[in-house]
Amino acid sequence: MNLEDEFAQYRGELVAHCYRMLGSLHDAEDAVQETYLRAWRGFADFEQRSSVRTWLYRIATRVCLNALQHSSRRMVPSALGAPGTDPDDLEAQALEATWLEPFPDLLLNADPALVVGTRQSLRLAMVAALQHLPPRQRAVLILREVLAWQASEVADLLETTTAAVNSSLQRARAELARLAPAEDQFSEPDEPARRALLDQYATAFEKTDLVALEGLLTQDTRWEMPPIPTWFDGRKDVLRLLTAKLLPGEGRRIMVETSANGQPAFACYTRGRDGAFHAHTLQVLTLTRAGVSAVLSFHRADLFPLFGLPIDRRPQE
Repeated sequence: MNLEDEFAQYRGELVAHCYRMLGSLHDAEDAVQETYLRAWRGFADFEQRSSVRTWLYRIATRVCLNALQHSSRRMVPSALGAPGTDPDDLEAQALEATWLEPFPDLLLNADPALVVGTRQSLRLAMVAALQHLPPRQRAVLILREVLAWQASEVADLLETTTAAVNSSLQRARAELARLAPAEDQFSEPDEPARRALLDQYATAFEKTDLVALEGLLTQDTRWEMPPIPTWFDGRKDVLRLLTAKLLPGEGRRIMVETSANGQPAFACYTRGRDGAFHAHTLQVLTLTRAGVSAVLSFHRADLFPLFGLPIDRRPQE
């Protein structure tokens, strides 16, 4: 295997690593590109005291830490304040804010084992929680907990002591325990119940069947819509939002299933006056055995191509 092919085989997992650090797919891809540039330039000095994979992770982590010196943390609407209750009183889109972005699972599809192994650490709730940690503490947690590096390896990378790494890891774990949902809350329904839930959700959304949606949403469901700062908490208020914003009748929208952050997702297209369906929102769902417990609905048509989806669809597609 030549060097170019060896670098390429790690691209998906490196993008995922940088995404955990930065909370943005665009920034992660830029970081990986910078990682490869540095690796090419420095390969003559690479003494193979570690594997190429470990060496690339070391470079990528340093690139991310440098980038985080000049950027704000990525956010979700629920991190900004209390939920709203009036769907007719939504705040204007905060386009200047640095919002968390979804991660297309297709970037990892070349290695199904990698998808399974990284699924928990890529979930939107987890990545959102990671953004609250200071950058070096974030790096320690990811390197130790996700990549299973030894404390001494992390200390060498960060030019600190093993004791400092262990202390930083304890603080990071404590903060995540406070911020991130417990792992047992991610217990999705088994097949075929999971499949039935997703099919029913898509059908109810396409038909604007609010009665069906009420039966699919959990009592404590949450609905967020970046870049709109207003978010809604609880089935009653979420249904009030959907009642106000979803025009009734069939044939107004198409739901195309995809996958993001190891979670089920739907690309929602809405019919325009030209008869075509246009990219509207990308919905990432959190499922429990009780139903749909959260939806992060990204109002960004530019995300669709990242998931291999067109911006526009004709009715017959």
